[in-house]
Amino acid sequence: MTFDQIRSRYLTFFKARGHAIIPAASLVPQNDPTTLFTGSGMQPMVPYLLGKDHPAGTRIADSQKAFRTGDIEEVGDNRHTTLFEMLGNWSLGDYFKKEQLRWIFTFLTDGDEGVGLDPKRLYVTVFIGDEKNNLLPDTESVSIWKTLFAEKGIEARDTIIGSEAEGYERGMSEGERIFGYDVKKNWWSRAGVPSAMPAGEPGGPDSEIFYDFGTPHDEKFGKHCHPNCDCGRFVEIGNSVFMQYFKKSDGTFGLLPKQNVDFGGGLERITMAASGVSDVIAACHRPILDHLERASGKKYGENVDDTRAFRIIADHIKASVFLIADSVLPSNTDQGYFVRRLIRRAVRYADMLGVGAGELAKIVPTLAEMYAESYPDIKRQVTSIQDAVQKEEERFRVTLARGMKEFARCAKDGALSAEDIFQLVTTYGFPLELILEEAAAKNIHSIDIDGFNELLKKHQELSRAGSEQKFKGGLADVSAETTCLHTAHHLLLKALQIVLGPDVHQRGSNITAERLRIDFSYGQKMTDEQKREVERIVNEKITEDLPVVHSELAKEDAEKLGAEHEFGQKYPDMVSVYSIGPKGATKEDPQFAQTYSIEFCGGPHVEHTGELAEGGRHFKIQKEEAVSAGIRRIKAVLTK
Repeated sequence: MTFDQIRSRYLTFFKARGHAIIPAASLVPQNDPTTLFTGSGMQPMVPYLLGKDHPAGTRIADSQKAFRTGDIEEVGDNRHTTLFEMLGNWSLGDYFKKEQLRWIFTFLTDGDEGVGLDPKRLYVTVFIGDEKNNLLPDTESVSIWKTLFAEKGIEARDTIIGSEAEGYERGMSEGERIFGYDVKKNWWSRAGVPSAMPAGEPGGPDSEIFYDFGTPHDEKFGKHCHPNCDCGRFVEIGNSVFMQYFKKSDGTFGLLPKQNVDFGGGLERITMAASGVSDVIAACHRPILDHLERASGKKYGENVDDTRAFRIIADHIKASVFLIADSVLPSNTDQGYFVRRLIRRAVRYADMLGVGAGELAKIVPTLAEMYAESYPDIKRQVTSIQDAVQKEEERFRVTLARGMKEFARCAKDGALSAEDIFQLVTTYGFPLELILEEAAAKNIHSIDIDGFNELLKKHQELSRAGSEQKFKGGLADVSAETTCLHTAHHLLLKALQIVLGPDVHQRGSNITAERLRIDFSYGQKMTDEQKREVERIVNEKITEDLPVVHSELAKEDAEKLGAEHEFGQKYPDMVSVYSIGPKGATKEDPQFAQTYSIEFCGGPHVEHTGELAEGGRHFKIQKEEAVSAGIRRIKAVLTK
């Protein structure tokens, strides 16, 4: 089965069980300004899992594209990708464990409605409890799994593997199919393990499903194999989170009055299992591999190093195409930095594989055809996406040429110091693999790799500390400061449209407790007079103390009202809208015809714009600059 067929069957399966099917959100979060990318299927659903009513009801399903920056270095093995789709279904205070586990097991094993996997190849994990926090083992899920396997004629013994700290030394025995792990593997909360959760935070156990490809165990990953082993024999294909607890003010845990289910299943990984191919790239990216084989004259799978290069190129170009389609162009900052990094890394591995210059951009039409049905926006933008990939490769080749000169200078004494390597990597964009290749070719054997690794570690620690708010994954900051800046963001966008023209639209955002940032479409540098006028308008609307009104509207009604929304984004039939003004507007009588600003948005916002002026604050633009061709960026604050 293809991933298109599996996606379609999944959505049909859950629609038949009362689920509203909602469209995928953008890879660039619009309502979660504390993270650069949508990194999981559940991320757009967080407000609803935390108690907000979803306009589509209590049973929801979708297929959500996601991008994880942390997996870039992992790509190259048989199962990791940076860009993937998550099949998701949610119960918002509706059904719970009994229904969820039966439904997902049926979908995976039934050949008529679902994927038709062999149940003998499925293994599951459960939560063993946490004595420290008086959280009990998830015996209910164990019982449900035993019943489900028994119905397939499979005896499913359960066992405790334990904790990572114990090294998973026990491994698995014949007949064992249900494995218990600790909080690090089978517990979910946005703060992490139970001990890290603040008062009021919800969380709960989860139950993962693994597919056994039967490949030999590699003991470099541990003496014994088990479902959570990293040797590649077992691949996780789905996980059901049961959000059933909350942390009390005294540090103990109680049951939530409204319990939720959050399931996420990797579409590409389920496709691997359905095809019986223990290689995510071979199972899902064959047309890309065919192109690379023709361009390189090499065959995928014949050589370990070449196979890794094939995988990295296929993944990185696919991820770049999806990101560019969501208006993220290569740059040196924020989201654009990762597009640049992906394309340049793909160029280096293409060179190692013997793929000629300019071939990577030719993969774009292949990808557009692969996803023509599910993501037609890629096909509509195929020319501009190709152009962006091609130009970034050309820029990188200029950088490489400069870097080669710097390499020659650094290596003239027959050695490479830690500082030399660090400068080549960070300033000239040289991958370490290239440095080592060039050093070997020139018989340079004195290379301070250990010193470089120490410098790189310090650099990464500083970068991580300096951008903790910007790069943290998952959930929106809903502090008072961020909420005020979120409302200021809406005021700013409308002011930009008033001053610069109606063709100005948002193309990205990031909001912390200290400042807001908006990327917007505009072709030239703003004048000082234009910036002063934008500030004047925003501060005027703050002084007017306009009401900020939240409404749930039919999408077509919101569009008729001129509500600002993301270009090319798919929205559900019912949407969340925030309008600002006029005086006297309420939720019951929003007076849309007289609003100052109206946008598709999930919140949070202040109730009146005057709250932004508390403590004598006013709106101030700190910086206005170019991001890429036709895209400008403003950073602004609320300051005294």
